[in-house]
Amino acid sequence: MIRIANLGDLPAIVLIYNEAIASRFATGDLKAVTVDAKLGWFSEHEPMKHPIFIWEEAGELRGWCSLSAYRRGRAALRFTAEISYYVREDSQRRGIASALARHALAECTSLQIKNVFAIVLEPNAKSCALLEKLSFERWGFLPNVADFNGQECGHVYYGRRVSE
Repeated sequence: MIRIANLGDLPAIVLIYNEAIASRFATGDLKAVTVDAKLGWFSEHEPMKHPIFIWEEAGELRGWCSLSAYRRGRAALRFTAEISYYVREDSQRRGIASALARHALAECTSLQIKNVFAIVLEPNAKSCALLEKLSFERWGFLPNVADFNGQECGHVYYGRRVSE
């Protein structure tokens, strides 16, 4: 059910991401993105260093999880990655995000990733609870940095050491 994403998955990845944008407070984007706009992002995710994992079920992509470089090009930060995960609205609350995140964390040692962090919008209680369940700790908070058409909220930084 979990595999590495390929370019053919990008339209479904974008569809799921755009659902998250529309739901508010799952991402900081305010407007839907296009496949063309996400091509650069996709190409930055080399499968052997910063993969995108896919949850596929009955031939359909239900969710995805990425490990992204933190401050790309700054060598001292090469062992740290940001984790992100999104699940189709009709597939949420089935453990897909948990399974994808656990899979990504289990792969970190072979990817030479020692630290993983997530940035969550403050109102996203479901994501905060998931990260805490996965032994992430609150590493930081930026108050009122996001503005959703006049409704401000903060960014919560969660982190976890995954490898020595």
